[in-house]
Amino acid sequence: MNCTGMWRDGIEAFLEKGIINPARMRAVDKNAVALGVTELQLMESAGRALAECARTLHPARILILCGKGNNGGDGMVAARHLQHDVDTDVCYLDARGRSPSCEHQLKALTHCRTGLYPVQCRDDVLNRKQLFDNADVIIDALLGTGASGTLQEPLAACVESANAAQATVIAADIPTPGMRSDIICAFHRPKVGGSLVSDIGIPVEAECCVGPGDLTLLPRRRNDARKGAGGKVLVIGGGPYQGAPYLAGLGALRAGADIVRIASPVFEPIPDLIYEPIGAKKIGSEHIEQLIALVQNADVVVCGNGLGADSHDVVCAIAPHCKKAVFDADALRLPLPVALEETVYTPHAGEFTRITGTTVAADPIARAQLAKAAKIPGTLLLKGPVDVITDGGRVRFNLTGCPAMTVGGTGDVLAGVAGALLCQIPAFEAACIAAYVNGKAGMAVETERGGGMLASDLVDRIPSELFRE
Repeated sequence: MNCTGMWRDGIEAFLEKGIINPARMRAVDKNAVALGVTELQLMESAGRALAECARTLHPARILILCGKGNNGGDGMVAARHLQHDVDTDVCYLDARGRSPSCEHQLKALTHCRTGLYPVQCRDDVLNRKQLFDNADVIIDALLGTGASGTLQEPLAACVESANAAQATVIAADIPTPGMRSDIICAFHRPKVGGSLVSDIGIPVEAECCVGPGDLTLLPRRRNDARKGAGGKVLVIGGGPYQGAPYLAGLGALRAGADIVRIASPVFEPIPDLIYEPIGAKKIGSEHIEQLIALVQNADVVVCGNGLGADSHDVVCAIAPHCKKAVFDADALRLPLPVALEETVYTPHAGEFTRITGTTVAADPIARAQLAKAAKIPGTLLLKGPVDVITDGGRVRFNLTGCPAMTVGGTGDVLAGVAGALLCQIPAFEAACIAAYVNGKAGMAVETERGGGMLASDLVDRIPSELFRE
C-alpha cells in the first residue's frame, strides 16, 4: 500500500472532511500502520497534542484518568510530556486486558516524575477524592472510540468524581459516556461535534487509499449463524462467453456468500454452484419472468458477465426488481440499470466511456475527478492500474494488482467478490474492499507463478487475503 508517483501530489483534494465514525477511524489508523507509521508513533503524537492542549489552560496541577486501551496510552504519553512543568497525577485502571501499547507507555511512566495511582474498584477511586479536588485540569483518557455499553466500576466512579470536581475536563479524542467535557481534543478528525482537532501525522494515503485497515469493516460471522447468513447471490450471464458467470460465482463463494446460483444458458459442472438453466443459446425477453422470480429470492444480483450485447433489454427489465446489484461487463450499457437499494458498477476504461461518453484519462487524479463528476447513480469501481472507487461524494484509490491480471476473467472474479461483500456491508465499502482483495490475490499469484496467470488462480487466493484479519 504505497501511493507512488507524481500523481500523489493531488490526492489531498479527495480527503474527507468533518466527523469520522469510530469504525472508519480504526481502519485509517491501521492503514497508517501499514504505511509505516507505528502504533506507538501515533500514540506519541496524540499524547503530545493532548499535553499541548492542557498547557494552554496554564494549570498548576493535572489529573489524568487512563483506561487500559490505546486511549489510556495517549493519556500516559501526555503525562510524560507534562511532568517537567506541571504537577501531574495519573489514575489508571489496574486490570487485565491492557493493550500492548498502553502497557508500553505505563512502563515508561514508572520512570517519570508523576504520581501513579492504580484503581481496581469504586473505593479505590473514592479514596483518591483529593486528587480530583486539587486538579485544575482533568484529562479523560478512559475510553476511546470503541466505547459501548454501560459503564462498570471503577469507570463509573471516575466519571462521577470528575463530574463533581471544579476542574476543566479535557476529553482525549472522545468523551467517556456520561462524563462532562469542557474541551474535546480530537486526533486526526473529530468523532463528535465541537472538537478541537490535532494533526497526529497520519499519511494522506491512509485515508484516501484502500488498505488492510478497511478489512476491519467486515462483520464477523456469528457462532450461531445458519445457512444463508453469508448472503444469497444470483449471477446472471453467459451464453456468448460461458466461463464468465462461473468465475463470478466462485468469486462470490470465496468471498463469503453462502448460496450462489448461476442463471445462464450454459451449464458448467461445478458442484458448489447452483445452476438455474436458461433454455436458449442466449438470455432473451422470454426469460424475464423466470429471472425476476430468481432475483426476488437473492440478496444481491451480479449481472452482465459473459452476457453479450443483445440482452440489455432483459437487464433493464430485471434491474428494478433487484434489492442490490453489481452490474459488470455487458450490463454496462445505456440506459444504465439501477437496483432498488444499492448498485455497484465495475467498468474498465472502455466501458466507462460507453456509459458516460467521456474518455478516461491516464492520470489517476484526473480519472478520479472524471469518475466523481460522472454522477453515476450508485457506486462506481473504475478499474485500471490504479482503481478509482466513488459514490459521487467519496473517492478512494486502490493500488493493489499487477500486470499479470490483464488476463481475461479477473474482472469477473472481482464482480463476484463485490457481490458477496454487498450482502454484508454498504456498496461503497464493498467495492473498495473487493478491489483491494482481488488485487492482493493477483499479486500473490504473480509472486508464486510469475506470468501465465489464470483468472481461476485468483479464486482460491481470495479467502486468505479477505479473512486474514
